[in-house]
Parts: sequence; C-alpha cells; structure tokens
Amino acid sequence: MKKNEKKTLLEANKEPSNPIRIEFDLQSPEYYLNRELTWLEFNKRIISEAADARNPLLERVFFLAVVHANLDEFYMKRIGGLKQQVGANVKQLTIDGRLPQEQIDACYLVVQDIVKQLSQIELDLRTLLAAANIKFVPYAGLNQTQKKTANKFFHDRVYPLLTPQGIDPAHPFPFISNLSVNLLVVTRYASSDHCYFNRIKMPINDKMPRFVCVDGQKNNYIMLEDLVRNNLEKLFPGMIIISCECFRVTRNAITEKAFEGVNDLLSMIESALRDRKFAEIVRLEICSGMSENHRGMLASNFNIDGQKDVVAVNGIIGGRDFFQIAAIDLPDLHFPPHHPVDNADLLDKNRCIFHVIRAHGNILLQHPYESFDTSVERFLHEASIDPKVLAIKMTLYRTAKKSRIIQYLIDAAQNGKQVAVVVELKARFDESANIKWASYLEEAGIHVTYGVVDLKTHSKLIFVIRDDYDHLRRYAHIGTGNYHAGTARIYSDLGLLTCDPEIGEDLTELFNYLTTGCTPMRDYHKLLPSPKLLKQGLLDRIEREISQHSIEHPGHIQMKTNALEDSDIIAALYRASQAGIPIDLIVRDTCRLRPGIKGLSETIRVVSIVGRFLEHTRIFYFKNNGKEEYYIGSADLMKRNLESRVEVCTPVIVPRLQKQLREILALQMMNTRNAWDMLPDGTYIQRCSLEEGGDMSVHDILINRAKQRHVDGRRALAEKKNKKR
Repeated sequence: MKKNEKKTLLEANKEPSNPIRIEFDLQSPEYYLNRELTWLEFNKRIISEAADARNPLLERVFFLAVVHANLDEFYMKRIGGLKQQVGANVKQLTIDGRLPQEQIDACYLVVQDIVKQLSQIELDLRTLLAAANIKFVPYAGLNQTQKKTANKFFHDRVYPLLTPQGIDPAHPFPFISNLSVNLLVVTRYASSDHCYFNRIKMPINDKMPRFVCVDGQKNNYIMLEDLVRNNLEKLFPGMIIISCECFRVTRNAITEKAFEGVNDLLSMIESALRDRKFAEIVRLEICSGMSENHRGMLASNFNIDGQKDVVAVNGIIGGRDFFQIAAIDLPDLHFPPHHPVDNADLLDKNRCIFHVIRAHGNILLQHPYESFDTSVERFLHEASIDPKVLAIKMTLYRTAKKSRIIQYLIDAAQNGKQVAVVVELKARFDESANIKWASYLEEAGIHVTYGVVDLKTHSKLIFVIRDDYDHLRRYAHIGTGNYHAGTARIYSDLGLLTCDPEIGEDLTELFNYLTTGCTPMRDYHKLLPSPKLLKQGLLDRIEREISQHSIEHPGHIQMKTNALEDSDIIAALYRASQAGIPIDLIVRDTCRLRPGIKGLSETIRVVSIVGRFLEHTRIFYFKNNGKEEYYIGSADLMKRNLESRVEVCTPVIVPRLQKQLREILALQMMNTRNAWDMLPDGTYIQRCSLEEGGDMSVHDILINRAKQRHVDGRRALAEKKNKKR
C-alpha cells in the first residue's frame, strides 16, 4: 500500500469529532486493492497450510506443490499479460491507480518473499519426510551398490532420451521449452582452455518421473537431474566437466489473436497454441549457485532483465513436481479417505432418474461430499439410453482425459438422439484437449459449436428434452463446476437437477443463443445469464436491499465466490454498507474490496476459506425483506465473467434446498479452522478456536453432514418401501 493511501485510510477510520457523515469518492483508487497482489496474498494462505503441522505431512507437500504450480501460472498469465501492456505502452491506470510496470514491480517484491517462504518450508518438509522414511538422497550419499543400480537405470532408461545441444557460433542458442528443467553444462578438453557450453533437457513426463526411486526402495529418491549430472562423462566422453547448473524458463501464455474477422476459430486456436510454444520468456529460474556470467548469458539470450526477471531458487527448481511425492500411497500421512456418498434424493437406483427429478422438482447436489458419478454422470448416462429422450444439449468447458461424459454423449448420438455440444476452445491450458474433443464429437455425428464470437462459454449446463407421458418436458443440470470427474472429487461445487418449466424455457433460449451466435434481447423468466442480465441483476438486487433496509426490517447480503474484482459490484456493496446492511463475503482468492473502513465498509466482512478442498462454489443471497433469494451459478464477480463470458446463475427456490445453502454459508462464516479474515489493507488473519472441538475443518463438517443426509435418506427410502408392502 502506498503512503498516501495509508494516510487516507487512517483518516477514514478515525472517530469523527462530529456526527457529519463522511463522504467517499467510490471511484477513488485508495478504496480498491490490486488484483494481482490480492491473488498473491491468497497463495500466502496456501503456504500457511503447507506450514501447518495440523495437516498430514503429505498433504502439506501437496500444498507446497500447489503454490509452485500457481506461481507458474501467475507468470504465464498475469505477468505475461502485464509485460504485453508495458510493451504496448499502455498508460491506463487500474482501478487501484497503478500502471502495468508498477504492478509488475510490486508483484516481484511479493514473489521474492513467497519464494523465500517456499524454500524454508521445503527444507522443513524434507526433514519431516526423512523422519517418515521418505528420503531425498543426493548421488554422493549413495553407497556403491546403490550407485551401480542408479547408473544402470540411467544407462537403460535415461541416457537414450537425452540430447545435448551445443551453444556456439555453429550451434545457435537452442529453443528452451516452457517449464522444462534444464542443465547448462560447461566442458573442456584436458589439452585446451576453450570452454564448450551445452544444454540438456530433462526428459520428465508421465513415464519418467522427476524423483527416481533408488535401488528398489519404495520411498528413497534421487533427483533426475542429479543422476544425469553424475553421469555426464557418458555424454561428454574424454572431456572435463567444469560446471553443471540447473535452470528453467516460463513463457508468456497470453498469445490469443483478435477474433474479429476470424473465419475458422479452430484454426485460430491451433495457431495461438503454436505461438504460445514460442512466446517470449517472462521468468528465468536458476539454481542459487549459478555463476554471474552464466546467469547473464542466459538472461541475454532470453532477452530479459538479468535482475528483475531472474529468480534464484534455494531448493528444487520446478517445485510443482512435488505432486509426485504428495501422491505417495501412505494413508497415515494423508487426510482420512473421503468417499462421496450418494445424494439422498437419488438413492433408489432402480427408479428412472427423470421420474425422481419430477417427483422432487429440484435436487441440490453438493460435490465432492456427494458423488458426481451417481448424480451428474448418471443423469447424462440415463439420458443417453432412455428411448423417450429426444435431445441433449450441453456446454463443455473442461473435462477429464478419460471422460465418461464424452462417451455418454456419443452413445446418445448413436442411439438416435439429437445431440448438440457447445465446446469452449479458449479454456485456458485446455485448448488442445478441447480441440481433440470437438473433433472426436463431430466424427460421432454430434452437432458441435464454439459459442458466441468474442465471448467465452463458461456456463455449466446439461439440457435434456424428453417425451414424457403427457407432453415434452425439459430437464436440466446447472452447475458451478466443470464436467470433470477428477476435479469433482477435490473441488467444492454445487449443482441443481431440475425440471422447472420456466428454467427449461430459459435454457431453450440460451442454447439457441449459443448455437446461432445471434444476440437479440431474449426473454428469461428465472435464469440470470451473462453478459446481458447477470451483472445488472446483481446490481439491482443490491440496490433493492438498500431501498428496503430499515431497523425494523434489516437487509442482509451474502456472496460466495472465487474472486471479487468488478468495480461496479464493489461500489454497490460499499453503498449497501454505508446504508448499514450487514454483508458477508466468502471470497477464495482475489478480492479488491476493502472491508472494515469506518463509514464506508464497516458492515462488510470478507472471509477466505483454504483447506482440504478447493472452494469453487458460487452462491448469492439477498434477504429481500423476508422473501429470501438464493442463486448458484458459474460466474465469479469479475469484469470478464460478467461482461465477456456466457455464464448462468439459477435461483434455488425450494425451501429445503435453501436450507442446505444456508447451512453452507453459515458454516463457512463461523468456521475457525479454515477461515481467514481480511483486513482493510488486504492482508489476512487466520482464525483460531478457543473452544474445545472447535478446530474441525469446515470440509470435515460438510462431509459429516452429507453422510447424515445419506443415512436419513436411506431410512426414509426403507420406510417408504415397507409401507408399500
């Protein structure tokens, strides 16, 4: 925070000498935090999970790997984009009053601190892992038998994959692929002082791990680059090895071209992927002992700043590879196994799911506490084989490599149903996979479209039209998370199964919009889609709370989202707080709003939940003078989601389902194990419990609640069957 910002905030928080209301300019930069810095602050909270001794050891290693992976993506997406703005001489200030270069400089200072913390935590975890008989053994620490075994592994499995590349006038500096681990090797002949420079890329992939088991002992590992480093004489026979230093580069991932005038979106995305491969380098990571000359040589060849853009690492370069260690199968070092239960409304497997939905009207799904495969996948599977189902429409943003979702869509087409899928080709880092899925689906006879030009399709929808006994009826799944069986076990998400006729009419309109690309104003009864209606719908509801709020009938706003970045939403929440409305915001990572400023945001609480599962749910609640409204959907409160994406929020109107949403919001606001409270300056304080038994994580509580619903549902089903007898 800048000095003048601190001064203004202190003045705002000072008790006024008279009752005159303080006037605030809601466009002033001092009342908004920086998007990039708040996201880095989120990673500090993840680091705390890695350092927290209450977490099982291998889960702490997992959190360590998560932060490393997040920093990789931060440089590829955020720093890469900011550097492009600097290159384009962008002078427009952010809402918090910063130029692109000022943001980069501020981020670098925070990243330096994060890298230091990661190095220390890695050192601490290595010690704890060794005590648990998971050891990282340097080559020099191996005995002769182990060295012989390791060398044989190198000769048989590694050596054939290595390709030393010379760096000299006859061999230009080689292309360095994004996030690859490399060795810079300097050699010379005994009879000469001339030095030869070479680059060796480590062949790390699914079949060649970064951590190699030593002589068959399950949890003793040597780093792949350490093994290569100690077998360089096979690559450079008869030469003296002067030095061998590790480095890694990160490339800009923001390479998309403008969509205007593009005739073939598929070809354009493929071209963008090729461009990304050769995009400019935004970060160089080097081992801490690399010589200044070699550091400068690399920075010069990569055309980066030799000081600002170079990160010296004390520890492993490319720490995301710790995911391999975190996955070691030692149950005592992990969280207790979690097995999602079946949703209580879907326990009767012998009954057609469409009859079940019709009987309940609406069913709320809570993942990962409730099973994805016995709810969402079951819904699509039964639709694919049900002779009464005539059509299936779906949006696809991300899915698993081996996806049952894809197979069920193909089955449906082969069973004569009309199937239409809107595939989002621009889903970041999933572009290549989605191109393959799109081609695969088209080959199966499925109608594939790519949404609306200039808008990402981020909504999570399955729409089924069925010829029921009396008339055509529309069924749907509307979710907050992707149709990905893997992430459904670790992301906290919600989904609604419904046959609400008005929602069905809305989805008909929405899919016509998605498949035609036409943008006339369409009529929606219940859904709030973006970019046309969602943002204004939220703003209208905030203003309605302000107009209805009184001492006798106080208002209340609660919002749970991954990020709060949109300045219009923030300004509206500030106005609501000035009116005295209690506002609870559960924001996982980026939050540009400053809570707790006297006269401006003192009724606003911002809480971040970080723990076993990744919080991914979006819930919006408005008290509405007692006529409570709950919405769930795919949209975060970010300008891009509200104005440049096709998102969908749906109301949840059934009281028993509203009760479940109320429980989620209440538990997360009250929890003392996973919760962090945000301060006005953007920093966070972790809550601690003073009560016995109050240290239970919100995720464990929700696991238990789901189990109880499951037990109650089984009991009710058994009683129902007994009555029929």
